[in-house]
Amino acid sequence: MSVRHAVLGLLAQHSRHGYELRAAFQAIVGGEEMWEVKPAQIYTTLARLARDGLVAPQAVEQDAGPEKRIFAITPAGRKFLRQWFACGSGHAHQRDEFFIKLMIALVSGIADPYQLLHTQRNYLYQQLHALTTQRAHADPRRELAKILLLDKAVMHLEADLRWLDITEARLDEVRQQPLPAPESKPRGRPRRI
Repeated sequence: MSVRHAVLGLLAQHSRHGYELRAAFQAIVGGEEMWEVKPAQIYTTLARLARDGLVAPQAVEQDAGPEKRIFAITPAGRKFLRQWFACGSGHAHQRDEFFIKLMIALVSGIADPYQLLHTQRNYLYQQLHALTTQRAHADPRRELAKILLLDKAVMHLEADLRWLDITEARLDEVRQQPLPAPESKPRGRPRRI
């Protein structure tokens, strides 16, 4: 999910200025500890959405502080948001930083892959403990959405821990296979026929 879709969805609820959008986003995701979005990211996103015709400035509000531009979603923005809702949401499981770290350790020989697995396992258990503690303190009468998000995060961590176990069990097998390498291509100009 991109912040742009969240901003559009929040503007579909009602028009807002940047600070209100950030506060509403933080409330929906369960606070900054779950997903922090910087004010600059909100304002940059609003500028891009306005450039693309998906939102438009509606008014300027001025209290005691600086001017606040209020934005509204446009019909094109509603259409874009509906298209997003009509599609499945992917996750970049193949772009995993730890997997790359493990493969580089195997290729370079600089780090012990078993130690990397051990370190990652400890890190994931710490994350799991923190999330289960948060979940235990969440009030199911008022924070059910947050509990659902924490449940999902816990399940992902549990899956990652199972993957580490499988990888550790097969690491010697992986080490015996040739490591992935790019195709070698001839250098220079092609030969004339």
